[in-house]
Amino acid sequence: MADDKLTEGERKLLLKAAREAIEDAVNGRPLRRLDWDNLPPRLKEEGATFVTLTINGKLRGCIGTLEAHQPLIEDVREHAVAAALADYRFPPVRPEEVAHLRIEISRLTKPQPLEYETPLDLIHKLRPGIDGVVLMDDGRRATFLPQVWHSLPDAENFLDQLCLKMGAPRKLWRLKKLTVLTYQVEEFHE
Repeated sequence: MADDKLTEGERKLLLKAAREAIEDAVNGRPLRRLDWDNLPPRLKEEGATFVTLTINGKLRGCIGTLEAHQPLIEDVREHAVAAALADYRFPPVRPEEVAHLRIEISRLTKPQPLEYETPLDLIHKLRPGIDGVVLMDDGRRATFLPQVWHSLPDAENFLDQLCLKMGAPRKLWRLKKLTVLTYQVEEFHE
């Protein structure tokens, strides 16, 4: 992704679009129309994002997708609104909270399979702080963005917590071979 980074102007447009979408949705208004004719071409290309909302450094919502299926700017707007109103872990953002939200956007690369032989091999192949990780098993899946390594720097604990997020026993990754995908992100925030 290093050669495909968004410009500062493109990043600012995405952050502005996310904030406006949250303001509109939280206040029960239809989302503002996008000026498609004047948008940079890369914002119209398909993209996969996660939008993370925090207030005073504490998580307030985070929703996204692993697969690109719509224009990048629409993906950001959709996930900004969902993070504010539909993250099951939190009550919906209230209008008085909007001004205090800090918006972070993570633009994802396409997830790639990570081949490994043993649990120890898996730990050694993960790149803390670089790789986002997806675990899949029997129709269940969960992901942690690369930023989660900051709060879970130990690879074993990282995988334990990801199994729990998936709804599986914490040590499942040690007991059976899971499908593992990794991806990287371009992260930026207000």
